[in-house]
Amino acid sequence: MKKYEALKIENQLCFPLYACAKEVVKKYKPYLEQIDLTYTQYITMMVLWEYGEMNVKELGERLYLDSGTLTPLLKKLEKKGLVSRRRSKKDERNLIVTITEEGTRLQEKASGIPSAMGSCINLGQEEALTLYRLLYKILGKPDQQTALSDR
Repeated sequence: MKKYEALKIENQLCFPLYACAKEVVKKYKPYLEQIDLTYTQYITMMVLWEYGEMNVKELGERLYLDSGTLTPLLKKLEKKGLVSRRRSKKDERNLIVTITEEGTRLQEKASGIPSAMGSCINLGQEEALTLYRLLYKILGKPDQQTALSDR
């Protein structure tokens, strides 16, 4: 029986990561419904609120999303008037996504979501910072900086 011990779900690191990710996204749902965004749309908007515009390839890399996921998502955000998409004048193969004025206004409505979510997660400041660092280490970005340490 020991041969298959490693196959038990409770012996897997991936399972609690998966389950926690699902639970955290579920906790976002009521807040995101108020601003008419899905979680994936929300994280896309967070990147665009920070940078204003970005090509699709960079956006996908930053969000760990492939173009098959990102393209329909961006079309929906464009239909909502939150972003615009255009071909780069320097290289027509590049699609540039730019936040619109309406998209920028949505940032104000979303500004309370991070603190509301902070109260939904049962972790202290140091625990949250440790988890953040460990997760980015798994993603291969151990030097990722966070505003968590500034709070």
